[in-house]
Amino acid sequence: MQEEKLFIGGRWVKAGGPIEVRNKYTGEVIGTVPEAGRAEVEAAIQAAADAAPVMAALPAYRRAEILGKTAKILNERREEIARTIASEAGKALKYARAEADRGITTFTLAAEEARRIHGETLPLDAVPAGEGYFGFYVRRPVGVIVAISPFNFPLNLVAHKVAPALAAGNSVVLKPATTTPLTAVILCQALEQAGLPPGGINLIVGPGSTVGEWLVTDPRVAKVTFTGSPAVGTRITQIAGIKKLTLELGNTSPVILAPDADLAFAAQRCAVGAYYNSGQVCISVQRIYAQRPVYEPFAERFVAASQAMVVGDPLDERVDVGPMIDAREAERIEGWVREAQGAGATILTGGRREGAVYWPTVLADVTPQMKVVAEEAFAPVASIIACDDFEEALAQADATEFGLQVGVFTRDIQRVFQAIRRLNFGGVIINDTPVFRADHMPYGGNRQSGLGREGVRFAIEEMTNLQMVALRLTD
Repeated sequence: MQEEKLFIGGRWVKAGGPIEVRNKYTGEVIGTVPEAGRAEVEAAIQAAADAAPVMAALPAYRRAEILGKTAKILNERREEIARTIASEAGKALKYARAEADRGITTFTLAAEEARRIHGETLPLDAVPAGEGYFGFYVRRPVGVIVAISPFNFPLNLVAHKVAPALAAGNSVVLKPATTTPLTAVILCQALEQAGLPPGGINLIVGPGSTVGEWLVTDPRVAKVTFTGSPAVGTRITQIAGIKKLTLELGNTSPVILAPDADLAFAAQRCAVGAYYNSGQVCISVQRIYAQRPVYEPFAERFVAASQAMVVGDPLDERVDVGPMIDAREAERIEGWVREAQGAGATILTGGRREGAVYWPTVLADVTPQMKVVAEEAFAPVASIIACDDFEEALAQADATEFGLQVGVFTRDIQRVFQAIRRLNFGGVIINDTPVFRADHMPYGGNRQSGLGREGVRFAIEEMTNLQMVALRLTD
C-alpha cells in the first residue's frame, strides 16, 4: 500500500488524517494521502506565490527542457502509471495505457509550445493618433494558477492544466480528485525529478467544499482551471472574484446518423464512445439520432457491439468496461434507467448492476424529458432515437443546454456543412463520435458546457495576459 504525502514548496509533507484510495473493482485500500487543512492550503498558495516570479523568469528553453524531461520520466514509468489509473479510477487497462501515452504527449506538446510563445507587432500609425509610435504586445504569465481536476482522467486532464501552465511560466497549486490522487503524486514526482523549481507545482488533496473553496477564493490566485460538474462550475463563478477562469463542464453528447453513414463502423465507434471508462467521460456518447431508414439496422449492430464488450476487473487485459467510480454512482444510473423504463423506455440490452459495475446499456423509445436524455448520464448508457430526416436529427441533437462536442456520420459534404452551421457545439466531429480528441486541438464547450478552451497552445493563451507596449519615436 502506498502512503503518500502532499507536495508543497518543493517538499513532501504530512498533513491531516489519511484519505484512503481504493481499488474501484475490489474495494481494497491501495494507498493513502493526507487531507490538507487550512494551514497546508495557505502554505501551498504562498509557495506558489513565491515561485511565480521564479517561474516567470525561467527562459523558454529551460521551461521546454523541464517539460520534455518530465515527458521522458513519465514514459519510463508508463506501465506503473497505467496500472495506477486502472486501480484507482477503475479504467480498463487498455484505456489506462492509452491515457498514459496521451499524458506523455501532452507534456511533449507543452515542451514544444514553450518555445513558441510570442507576441505581435501592431501598426499603431494605422490611425492618426498613432503616428510616430511603434507598437507590439507580448504574452506574460498570469502568476498563480489553481488547477482542479476530476477523477476520470487522473493523468491527462491534470496534464492539460499543469503542462501549459508551466510552459507559460506560471506556478500551480494542483488539487486532484480525492478518489484518484495517486497518479497526480507520480506526476509531481516526475516534475520534481525533472528540475522544476520549488513551488512551481504544489499538490493539495481534500474536499472541494473546503479545500477547493479556500483555493478558489484566495486573492493571490490569478486563474482557476476546473474540470467537473456544471453545479460546481457555477459555484466557482459565484465565489472566485475577479480571476481568469477556464471551466470544462458537462455534456449530453449526441451522435447523428445520416442514411448514407457506414453503419457497421458507426456502431463500433459508438460502442467504444459510450462505454469506455464506463461512460464516465464528458464527451461520452449518450444520445444517438438515427434516421428511420437506418434506425433498425444500426440498432441491431449497436446492440451487438454493446453485448460484445467484456465487463470485469480493469486490470484484466481482456476487459473493456470496469466499475464506475463508486457504487453510489452505479446505483444512481440504475435508478435513472428504471425511471426511464417506467415512463415507456425499452432496454435493448444491459440494465444490470453488480456493486459498482453497471453493464453497457442501450435504451430505445426514450423521450427528451427523461433524465437519460436531458441530463448528463456519465455512465455506460446510450439511447437510440429515431428521426424523420436529417434536419430533425440536427434540431434534436442541438436541443440541449450543453454544447461540448457532437458527432455526425455522413458521406454527404452538403450535410457536413449543414451540421457545422446548425450545431452550437465547441467541437463538431465528422464520421466519428464526440469522444474524439487530439491533445493539441482547441477543446471546450459552448453554453453550459463551460468557459474557455484547453488544448496546449490554446490553454497557454488562457493562462497568459497580453501586455501592450507603445513606443513614441523621437527624432
